[in-house]
Formats: sequence, structure tokens, C-alpha cells
Amino acid sequence: MHKGSLKEAGLHSEPHGPRRPERVGENLNRALAIALGQDRRVTLMGQDVLDPYGGAFKISRGLSSRYPGSVLGTPISESGMLGVAAGLALCGERPIVEVMFGDFMALGFDPIVNFATKSVAMYGHRIPMHLVVRCPVGGNRGYGPTHSQSLHKFLLGVPHLALFEVSQFHDNVRVLAELIDHGEPCVLFEDKSLYAQPMYATGEVAAGTVDEMFCFDFLDPGQQFARVRADGSDGTGIVIIAPGGTFGRALAAARDLLLDFELDCQVVVPSRLYPLDLGPLLAVLERADRICVVEEGTAGGTWGGDLAGQIHRLLWSKLRHRVVEVGSRASVIAAAAHLEREVLIQSDTIRDALLEVASA
Repeated sequence: MHKGSLKEAGLHSEPHGPRRPERVGENLNRALAIALGQDRRVTLMGQDVLDPYGGAFKISRGLSSRYPGSVLGTPISESGMLGVAAGLALCGERPIVEVMFGDFMALGFDPIVNFATKSVAMYGHRIPMHLVVRCPVGGNRGYGPTHSQSLHKFLLGVPHLALFEVSQFHDNVRVLAELIDHGEPCVLFEDKSLYAQPMYATGEVAAGTVDEMFCFDFLDPGQQFARVRADGSDGTGIVIIAPGGTFGRALAAARDLLLDFELDCQVVVPSRLYPLDLGPLLAVLERADRICVVEEGTAGGTWGGDLAGQIHRLLWSKLRHRVVEVGSRASVIAAAAHLEREVLIQSDTIRDALLEVASA
């Protein structure tokens, strides 16, 4: 390690006895510490990321104290900091940018879409662009219209831009290393509701339990797809594909469907959202009676719609029913809890959508 030891990064190898599970936010912080400690070219940039504040959600807490030359506070200008980061990536550096709220990616759209991603291929030969943009997203926290959105769809389909989402199953040490080495700009969506939730898998863990009813494993050696199912499930019921931020609601819906209606559900949680190789999923999808794609983004031109289209093209002759798409209403997200709940998907939104098609 070039800039700090494991001990300095807060990563002790010696055992300390039983501990509570690592939280998602802690796992992200540890992943950033390892990245900063292992590679001098890695820089973390963002608004208010310096100690003692440590970022709006405290994911960068402690990092500027350990690596003062590699954690940089920026002015309140998403366009400016993403433009600087793209320039650093063009020069061979490996910047990680923390956008305070993912909603503000709209202000950085030009340097990402018209500079960073195009720089990979527009100079006559391929140029690696090692740029990671972290975006806290999601609602159900009362933050209102401009701090609660999931803007995945606006970055979908941009050439040379890969989209990922944090989950409780995908170790961010592994994920962040993959993103930094990817050679093309990557956006890592982080649902704010996950930061305080426990990690189910870290390191080389490839299977385990979620709770007293559900267990998990991975469908591929690269651990891109985590699968959660009830013990004894035969895999022929409903398959719900849900990114990390929606997993808790998808699992609650699966529990209700199993206990109240005896409908068996598996929940598949992808790490990479786009481009998405469905190869490891095909065997599971082929056996499913029904398939549901869940996302928190508002309706219209969505990631879920794109994924449903891929599934239709690949499995048209084997599908038993149409792919069910569940997302939030096409509406502004209110701050008042009861109005916010009406717009954003909840567990009962997923459950009711599946009950509707199950009875068809």
C-alpha cells in the first residue's frame, strides 16, 4: 500500500471477537480507504467531504485526515468538479467524485456525456478513462422534490458509461476496485436508505442467510447477481429483479406473497445495471412462472422498461406471461410523508402488481 497501512485505514486483520454486521455506509467508507491507500492516482473529490464533516451522509468521514493530499473539497459546482475530474481521468489519474445528492447530476450532465464518455473513443484511439461518480439517490426520507429522485434513466444508454448500484450483497471493496479499473466512466448509485443497513456479504462470502425465512447465493462467479429465496424454493414461481435500493421492499413483498398467498418468489439483485449481461440470469428466468422488474425511478423511459425489453427479446418463446414493470408514479416527489408514499413504490405496490397478474 502506497499511502497508508491497513491499520491506518481502520482495517485490522486481528480478530476482535463477535461484532455486529458491517453497515453499507461503513463498507463504502472502507472501500474508499483501501482505494486511496493502494493507488496514488486515486483522488476523492466532492462538496463537504473533508473532515470533520465527512460528506452529507458521512461516507467520506475520516478519509481526509488519513489521506490529506488525496481528498479534495470542491466548490458548489457539479459541472465544475465533474469537469475537473474528467480532465484528471484524461491525464491518467483515477478520480472518484461524490455528488452530494444524485439529483444534482443534472448539473453535471454536460461534462459526463459530452466530455468524459466521449473521450474514451473520440481521439482516434482508445483512451482509458478511470472515473467513478458516486450518486446518493432515492426517497422515502421526506427530502422533497429535488433531493429524492432516482435519475438512472437519464444516464441509460450513454455510450462508454456503465451504471452500477450499491446493495447489501455486493462488497463495495470489490465493486469499487472494478469500477476504478474499468477504463470507462462509471456511475455508482447509492440508495440513501441503505447506508445504515447491514451488509449480508463481504469479501469472498458466496452464500448465507438473510433472515429466518430467506437465504442468498450468487448466480455467477463474478458475483454480479445475488439471489434471495426462501429455503426449499424450487425456483419456478415469481422472479423479482430489484436493484439494491429497492431490495428491502421487494423482499417484504415476497414475504407477504409467500405467507398470505403461498406464492414462491425469488429476488435477484444486480450490481451492474447497464450494460447488463443477462447470461447468468437466463436459466433462472426460463423457469419462472412470472417475472417482475422493480425500480424506484418514475415511470417513462426507464431502466426497468429497457430490461423488460431485453428479457422479451431473449426469452419470447419461453415466457409464460408478460414481464411486469413496477416503478414510481410519473410525478414530483413531495416532502410530506403521506404524499411521498403515494408517489414512490412501496412493498405493497410490488405485492399488488404481482397479485394482479397472478390472478389473470
